[in-house]
Amino acid sequence: MRPAENIKRLIKNAKIKINPKVKKAALEELINELEKPKQSKPTPRPDIWRIFMKNRMTKFAAAAVLVVAVLLSITFLDQSATSAYAIEQTIQVSHSVRYLHIKSFMASMSDTPIECWVEFDQSGQVKNVRINKPAWMSPGDGESVIVWKDNKMQLWVKKKNFLVTLKDKEVAAQMLSMVEQLDPKNAAADILQAQEKGDSEVEIQEPENKAEPIVITATSLVENGLPFQRAILFVDQATKLLNSVETYQLKDGEYVHFSTIEFYDYNIPIDSEMFTLENIPDDVMRMDQTTQQVGLEQGDLSDNEIAVKLIRQFLQALIEKDYTKAGRLFSGVPAERMEKAYGKIRFIKIISIGEPTPKPEMRALYVPCTVEIEENGKITQWHPEHSYVRQVHGQPERWEIIGGFRGI
Repeated sequence: MRPAENIKRLIKNAKIKINPKVKKAALEELINELEKPKQSKPTPRPDIWRIFMKNRMTKFAAAAVLVVAVLLSITFLDQSATSAYAIEQTIQVSHSVRYLHIKSFMASMSDTPIECWVEFDQSGQVKNVRINKPAWMSPGDGESVIVWKDNKMQLWVKKKNFLVTLKDKEVAAQMLSMVEQLDPKNAAADILQAQEKGDSEVEIQEPENKAEPIVITATSLVENGLPFQRAILFVDQATKLLNSVETYQLKDGEYVHFSTIEFYDYNIPIDSEMFTLENIPDDVMRMDQTTQQVGLEQGDLSDNEIAVKLIRQFLQALIEKDYTKAGRLFSGVPAERMEKAYGKIRFIKIISIGEPTPKPEMRALYVPCTVEIEENGKITQWHPEHSYVRQVHGQPERWEIIGGFRGI
């Protein structure tokens, strides 16, 4: 309803005895002023006193109509006092979050989410993390658990039953980056920043029913304006905290659902045992790269040269049955595990080692090789399919073997 219509309704319903002709004249003059066409430049709000007092006849109705106008102004002020939702509110309250449980569902793998528990310190920085990775993320490895605590990352691969402990700035950066992508305050901040830069269009729907969430739809207007072409945030009206985030990708002119991130248990303390990996099988293979030097020192060799040298020394160690050295070159695998994997195979000689080729997705080099072996009384040539090497985490001057050989 327009302001003029509101005024007309209020005045007609007012219990004030005024000559009908006077009342009608005052009302019509006030409405005419309010309904004048808007100018191209902003104009000040009509001077109520000027409207009332310029006509002698309306002076007698001024007191009565002014009471109504004041009441109407109070109504307008009361409506404007209830401030609308702003994204900054979600960012602000999210900074007070100390504990959080997150589930991330991929549209194509909706039944098995990535599950994450995070503890933040008082300044809002990530302190402890646990991530349960489903098998679909790494089909070859199967389910795995990652724990980040005291600037160390532990990775337990259940299917292969090994536990790796790493500590270096690069691993820390990767871990923190993964968590920051799931941090609700960052999700809201990204939307606000893109909007302020003009890189995205944001629509906010705030339902009258307070039990329903506020819906923020952010659509990217430029390439890489947002992590996704469209994101829809659902905000709890009472707490202003995020309930969930849906992401969409633009394909063939349509927005296709890509993932859903759900947030649970805000500020509910997480048991400290969640950030440890002590309750694992006794026979787990442990590789701790924080307590030993693994791999081979690069020195003045090029990356290709150190990769070839590393594979050659590893195969030669197997020929000599030096399982301690072979394990150290292979990411620090214990000697007993190397012997268990290769003790029944006789490595006879190295036939060839080819030119390394880059594997950017793994930040590694693939080194093709052929070795003559004897197994079960039969001599054959063995060609490892995935003999990969790369720099050791936290020891960039050293290189290690990270896969491609049976039994590990």
